[in-house]
Amino acid sequence: MNKKALAIVAILVIAFCGWYFVGHGTKQNSGDTINIGYLAALTGDFAAYGTAEANSAQLIIDEVNAKGGMFGKKLKLVVYDTKSKPEDAVNAVRRMIENDHVCAVLGTNTSGITIATAPIVNKAQVPQIATCATNPLVTVDEKGNVRPYSFRVCFIDPYQGKVAAELAVSDLGTKKAAILYNVGSDYAQGLREFFIKSFTELGGKIVADEGYRDADVDFRAQLTKVKEKGADVMFLPGMGKDMALIIKQAKELGINIKIIGGDGYADFMSEIAGDAMKGTYWVNHTYLGDPQMVPVFAKYKETYKDECKEFTNLTMAYDAAKWLVQAMEKAGCAEGPAIAKALENTKDLKLTHFTISIDPKDHNVINKPAAILKIADDLKGHFYKVIQPK
Repeated sequence: MNKKALAIVAILVIAFCGWYFVGHGTKQNSGDTINIGYLAALTGDFAAYGTAEANSAQLIIDEVNAKGGMFGKKLKLVVYDTKSKPEDAVNAVRRMIENDHVCAVLGTNTSGITIATAPIVNKAQVPQIATCATNPLVTVDEKGNVRPYSFRVCFIDPYQGKVAAELAVSDLGTKKAAILYNVGSDYAQGLREFFIKSFTELGGKIVADEGYRDADVDFRAQLTKVKEKGADVMFLPGMGKDMALIIKQAKELGINIKIIGGDGYADFMSEIAGDAMKGTYWVNHTYLGDPQMVPVFAKYKETYKDECKEFTNLTMAYDAAKWLVQAMEKAGCAEGPAIAKALENTKDLKLTHFTISIDPKDHNVINKPAAILKIADDLKGHFYKVIQPK
């Protein structure tokens, strides 16, 4: 092929790529930066989680930019506040795609919000990586079809529920479980469902299954039923503040049973529940003393002049951002379809706190280990054990 023909082909390819990506809502190659979106709850009930996540992801962006950026440009993290509400997250993700032309979206840490944004990012062909959103519907639709542009860096509720049930039966020797859950939370509903399934399969019995709503702060009526039913373990598939209030009020009512929760655990819960937190157990993604993360925790403190209390969110956001950057490098560009393909084909990729492989059929992480935390006398979540799925 002569030079003139080659030039014509090159022009046609460039023209086609420009038409394709503009037509699919991505204009990442314009401007002086490559924009990456971050959906974080900076206000509302989940603000402690979101602040830690956005700050942590920024550390990765700064590391990349310190080395010269990517594809001849600097990376820019565009952070929007979800206000801990799905409707605000939906509006935010639309703005970051349409106005900021982000090539990908990081966050959020909650299932309900991430499920709400999934149709938008998939239609726009902009990949989204959730941090702690564990409900199966984050990455697959109601028919079980994979969402091509939805990913996560965490394990899922079926596994988390199974781990919690095995902990309750095998480690703690309990047989009668009570559950208190937020009826309006996709996360709580999913985790509750899988705990019940596994706990009963292991020979346990659910003696109380009590619901509450988002605005509730008094759980004494539900807890009274838990006490009357003679439960020896209480499972809390909720998020920080709710669980802290439940634990505090349970102690006040003289309910002295084992308490297990999921990855909605947060350090700030001890500020609310105080000594009632002692001896509770939590299924988590990582632990504070993880030697792989200690240098990152130190860097966070040095950068922001503050301890990161929500170490789980810091860890998950840091590795989600690291995974995205490596996928972009593998893709060789900052375009959504190519990044999504690189994410989907991830296999044995060393991140900071674990090695990640993705199942292409559902975009779930394969064999993500779970860390069990136990709250000690200092009211901190200390390492209890790691469970590696088979």
